[in-house]
Amino acid sequence: MKGIKKSLTEEYLYLDFSHQMEGCIFPLHTSVTLFLLSYCDCKIFKVGLVLTKESTDISLKNVVPQDVEIQIISKQELPAIVQNCCLPAVVEKPDNFCRAGLAVVLRHIIQKSYEADPSKKEILELLGFKKTCLKACAEVSQWTRLCELTIPLAIENFLKESSDQHPTIPAEILQLERKLSEPVRVHNDDKLRRQKLKQQKAAGVGPAHAKSRVLRQETSEELDSSSKSLELQVAFSKLAVYEEPATTNREPSHIRKAKVSDLPPLEHVFAEGLYFTLADIVLLPCIHHFLAIICKKLSEKLIEFPLLAAWYQRIQEVPRVKTAASQCGIQFLHLPELLTTLKEQDANLSEVPGVEEQNDASFLRGPRPTMTKLMLFYITLDQLIFPCLLHEKGIEVMFSPHPCPTWTLDWNSLPAAVSPKEGKMSSDRALRKQQQLNNLVYVVTSQAKPGDRIVDFCSGGGHVGIVLAHMLPSCQVTLIENKELSLIRAKKRSDELGLSNIWFIQANMEYFTGMFNIGVALHACGVATDMVIEHCIKTRAAFVTCPCCYGFIQNTSKFNFPKSEQFKKTLSYKEHMILCRFADQTAVQLPAQRRLIGKQCMCLVDLDRARAAEERGYSVQVISMEPESCSPKNNMIVGVPI
Repeated sequence: MKGIKKSLTEEYLYLDFSHQMEGCIFPLHTSVTLFLLSYCDCKIFKVGLVLTKESTDISLKNVVPQDVEIQIISKQELPAIVQNCCLPAVVEKPDNFCRAGLAVVLRHIIQKSYEADPSKKEILELLGFKKTCLKACAEVSQWTRLCELTIPLAIENFLKESSDQHPTIPAEILQLERKLSEPVRVHNDDKLRRQKLKQQKAAGVGPAHAKSRVLRQETSEELDSSSKSLELQVAFSKLAVYEEPATTNREPSHIRKAKVSDLPPLEHVFAEGLYFTLADIVLLPCIHHFLAIICKKLSEKLIEFPLLAAWYQRIQEVPRVKTAASQCGIQFLHLPELLTTLKEQDANLSEVPGVEEQNDASFLRGPRPTMTKLMLFYITLDQLIFPCLLHEKGIEVMFSPHPCPTWTLDWNSLPAAVSPKEGKMSSDRALRKQQQLNNLVYVVTSQAKPGDRIVDFCSGGGHVGIVLAHMLPSCQVTLIENKELSLIRAKKRSDELGLSNIWFIQANMEYFTGMFNIGVALHACGVATDMVIEHCIKTRAAFVTCPCCYGFIQNTSKFNFPKSEQFKKTLSYKEHMILCRFADQTAVQLPAQRRLIGKQCMCLVDLDRARAAEERGYSVQVISMEPESCSPKNNMIVGVPI
């Protein structure tokens, strides 16, 4: 209890509540969160179940963890900051710091549970190697997207369809089965694979026989220490079920000299590999309900998911999982033993649709042919070289001049906490950051009106948002950032300034659902810039963005490049990627000619973004920051809805 009292401010956890079915609360995000609370034995949060529709029959018996304080509330009773976010969400008093989205909230619950009782190191281990489990946002991480978004939604739809005679197996489940068949990559991969080779040779078994064992639903009761696969020994030793596998100081010569290509692959024990992590917590309620329907209505299909069934059986051996599950209304199924041949398994997995490589016979290599294809030429404007794009129909596009190149904030007259120098950076870097802020702040303050809501996306330590909140006290400024420590530093600076017109939201930007008037982003990485622009367009808000990390741009579930119809008529995807890769060649240490080509490619990528926004009813300018030396990535894309 001392740990709990010593923890930070009082926190409220808000969860959606739509309905109950077979002892489970929906949506599944809520069930997953309650399951984690139970597994961690976490009593820190006051929990509010938020009704998504009118319901008079609400019974929480046997579906929520014991000793968790639960309150049923309506959406209208939520704090204002939470009303602007997707649930689940956690908010700290005085209601200006919110964490939203499943992965962010679950990671926070784990962290707070460990802080309350540091002896529970196994709780912190849920965050995985380097504490990165489900840390990457769903837009850039296929694994996070699968666990956090697509599988829960697919299972909910599957359960709705289960009243039909033959519900369709979700493609996401097939994708997960395929994922479990892939070799495991871990930080000490080589060492473990050599231990496995030694184990196989000692047992006199070949790779095929060893593989078939993993397809079986092995449990601790079935295995003695000599017959367990190395993966199971390693996995359960970390969970304190078995002792650490015995190792010698030096492997035999034939093991040490074995080629890497001859080493047996490591196979999945849990969802992310050898160790039980947050991903398993997220998947368990989802897969449980999927298997329940399969066993009830499509039992003949069960053999198609041997790895998923083995995982489901194995996860029950993890300490406290059964107890936590029973407290949340999950009664584990008794599955029949499945043993499929490798041939059958490979045939099933080969039917899962994959992403095909795009082959383009007209693909041109290097940046120069691509720029030539765009009919690129140069004009001189105010002593600067700007690229121009000549459309085949004679449409000429060029960068707009800077609206006020000499304008600057009076940094010396501002409070110290407003300056980026407070962000623990060198004086040279702080000066360049001030110059970058001069550009963005001028454009935003020129557009903002009293009462406007301004959102600083990918806010980092709050350099942009804090300046805007200080300069525009009649506007509400919201900082949205995925990295917790950066946002905590920003809040500390805000508290020093006594700002009352600022919110802090730790979330991926798609979980922010509030209305706003201006969106701003300084050096949003890769497709994050496109996500910011898209978010603004959907809200019909103006945007001021400074892109970064062009080399990370690629097609995603939401974006295909090139984006504009104008560029699509001229460039293939691969040719556009050439521009993106060379757009990152602008570092000051590179030769001047190479930087010039990088600048030209950077401009073309942003012109494509600008044209795409114009096609959706925006007036867009692409402007170079002043001075250009403030950053190698010195373009601004400024859009205003028409």
